[in-house]
Amino acid sequence: MNKALRQRAILEALKQGPVANQEDLQRALRKRGFKVGQATLSRDIHDLSLSKTATGYVMPQNEGVAGLALPPVQRLVREFVLEVRQAQNLLVVKTVIGSAQPVAAALDEQEWEGMVGTIGGDDTILIVCPDKDAARKVAVRIEEMQG
Repeated sequence: MNKALRQRAILEALKQGPVANQEDLQRALRKRGFKVGQATLSRDIHDLSLSKTATGYVMPQNEGVAGLALPPVQRLVREFVLEVRQAQNLLVVKTVIGSAQPVAAALDEQEWEGMVGTIGGDDTILIVCPDKDAARKVAVRIEEMQG
C-alpha cells in the first residue's frame, strides 16, 4: 500500500480521537486494510509529527497536512476499482481489498454534481446520487477513468 494512503488512514483514525498506543493504532489501520509493522508505524508517527499525550497520540495542532494529499482520483480509480454497478440511484463500486476508503475519499474531493456522498468500506464503496440519471452519469465518469 502507498505510504500517503497509509498516513492518511492514520490521520482519519486520529480524527475520531486520541489513540492510546501503537498497538491500538495498528488495530485501527488493520480495520482500514493496512497491515504495518512497529518500525513502519514509528516512522509514520515521526513523519506526521504526532504527539504522545496522557490520552494517546494526537495530531499536530497548527500544522497543515497538505503533504498528505491523495494521489489523483484518476490514478486511484485506474489502480484499485474493479467494477461499478448501478442500483437505482446508488452505485456499488468494488475495489481491491483495503482500498475502498482512499478511493471514496478521492471521489468525495471531486465534489461532482450528481454525487451526494460516499461510504467506503474495505473493498466496497457505496455512492449515493439524487436519482437514476445522476447515478448513470457518475458511473460513466468512473468507468472512463478505469481506462
